[in-house]
Amino acid sequence: MPQEYKDYYAILGVPKNATQEEIKQAYRRLVKQWHPDLHPENRREAEERFKEIQEAYEVLSDPKKRHQYDLYGTVGEFPVATGAGFDPFEDFMRVVDEFFGFGNTSTRYRTRTERGEDVETVVEISLEEAFQGCEKEVEVEVLVTCPSCNGFGALGGFKRCPNCHGSGRISYSRQAGGVFMRTTTTCPTCQGRGQVAAQICDTCHGIGRIETTRKVKVELPAGIEDGMTLRILGQGNSGKAGGPPGDLYVTVQIKPHPVFRREGNNLHMDLHLTFPQLALGDVVEIPTLDGTSELTIPPGTQPGTVLKIPRKGFVSMRSGRKGDLFIHVHVTVPRELTEEQRKLLRQLAKTMGVEPKGAEPSWWERIKERFKK
Repeated sequence: MPQEYKDYYAILGVPKNATQEEIKQAYRRLVKQWHPDLHPENRREAEERFKEIQEAYEVLSDPKKRHQYDLYGTVGEFPVATGAGFDPFEDFMRVVDEFFGFGNTSTRYRTRTERGEDVETVVEISLEEAFQGCEKEVEVEVLVTCPSCNGFGALGGFKRCPNCHGSGRISYSRQAGGVFMRTTTTCPTCQGRGQVAAQICDTCHGIGRIETTRKVKVELPAGIEDGMTLRILGQGNSGKAGGPPGDLYVTVQIKPHPVFRREGNNLHMDLHLTFPQLALGDVVEIPTLDGTSELTIPPGTQPGTVLKIPRKGFVSMRSGRKGDLFIHVHVTVPRELTEEQRKLLRQLAKTMGVEPKGAEPSWWERIKERFKK
């Protein structure tokens, strides 16, 4: 059904050309006159009258809504403080405080504290640092409590939100297709807090926090893995309105190493040896992340063989056990041979029953080889 027309000017008892001050004075007078607690014998009628007064003031005190009302006799969508969360007694006390100068709204209402947001950052370390453990200092951009307003975003306390009148919520009324609907939502002016700053802080512009760069020392344990995230308690953004701070999450990135590859707690490396070393066997010195180790190459070792040096890998952060170092053996084939080397290899080939048909060196290569001697 169509929305019932209400004469807001008549409800407040003011003419259509009334000033904002006249509307405000009429509103204050009527709120005190029709508060339900003052009419216990006829409370229901007083409550309805009180709501009408509140609704009329919401429209006529807003120049845009008043203009629309004057043109069309209604406001298509407007917030009324009679929605969810409205407390007539609180509104009555606010009017009494403002009218007679009693009390202090900044002490009556409190801002809602909120935990600070978590902050994330990345720290890059070498494989050696991950192996041994290290301490790193990271710089992060964080929000800290404003020193001027102590995190409240306001100077001189707070006052009741003029949009929702302290309820933190507003109701929108609209008419669509002959149906009158009402929706309640969080007040956009005070974000549901029911109060706004009496004077905005110039330092933080009412936010309550300011940006700064913070240096944080992070202890990275031995054996830490690539992609692992550490949580540093209380090093995130400061809380809102005195709330607890958030945490700092540090994700580790390990730089690639020119020699070693890490797989879990094990290390892998490639070792290039000559044919004689593989055929005859050898003892070679192998680099490790904590020094060097000797590795025995058994005679007849084949290319592709994987040898192992125990306990030369990473320590497990969970069990404390150490991984191993795996050596992948490769054969190095010389690209150039001396005449003597060539003869020796051909002799070896004959003893093995093989006659390679490789190209013989040119006369020019033979001359160069003789001059080298």
